[in-house]
Amino acid sequence: MKITLDHFKRFEKQIILKKIGISGQKKILSSNVLVVGVGGLGCPLITYLAASGVGKIGIVDFDKIEISNLNRQTLFGTSDLGKFKVVQAKKYINKLNKNVEIVTYKKRLTSKNVKNIFRKFDIICDGTDNFNTRYLINDYCKKNKKILISAAISKFDGHLLKFNFKKKGPCYRCFMPEIPNIENNCQTEGIFSPVAGIIGSLQTNEVLKTILNYKHDLTNQILIFDALKTEFRKSKISINRNCINRC
Repeated sequence: MKITLDHFKRFEKQIILKKIGISGQKKILSSNVLVVGVGGLGCPLITYLAASGVGKIGIVDFDKIEISNLNRQTLFGTSDLGKFKVVQAKKYINKLNKNVEIVTYKKRLTSKNVKNIFRKFDIICDGTDNFNTRYLINDYCKKNKKILISAAISKFDGHLLKFNFKKKGPCYRCFMPEIPNIENNCQTEGIFSPVAGIIGSLQTNEVLKTILNYKHDLTNQILIFDALKTEFRKSKISINRNCINRC
């Protein structure tokens, strides 16, 4: 990947950072990332990935935009109501950075299509809102040694986790071996809109650190954010010897 004058002008504020520079920006421009879920997390995530110069972004979602999405899903406006999220997200990102290749998958992720979609990407970002899909994403990434950066939000709280399955370690099932009796998500519990922006931005942060191969990341850890107390805390995720993935 060659850095052109247009690249330099656009990404100047990143390039002048000593820990990025020309070589780091080349890595970002050459990278590819898949985002599953274009909701409260996916919107800021996709925006900052594109703004940072990630060369190829895949987006998976089968939903249409509803008015209740607009308090936190910042890629959309009232004129987008009733339209498919992936279609409108691509239009927005093309305006933000026309050089990003946006690949859309207007479909529900299933065990039948996950291989065909995921095999084209190195880093997988999970922004979904149900455990069955999270397990599906986790299991595929574990089996195929992908890097998984997963996030979840509900009410005033947010979680962020990273698993580098290129190395031996725990998986999402080690952290959450069974589906809870009550599934907490924005639909059932509500969401404080800044939490989506904060966690989605932090998810981007982990993606970029992964692309740039920074050592201080969240691998095998969970970051928990409490918006009411404005507090962060981190906890290590350990291997569960009873995990069905035999971690």
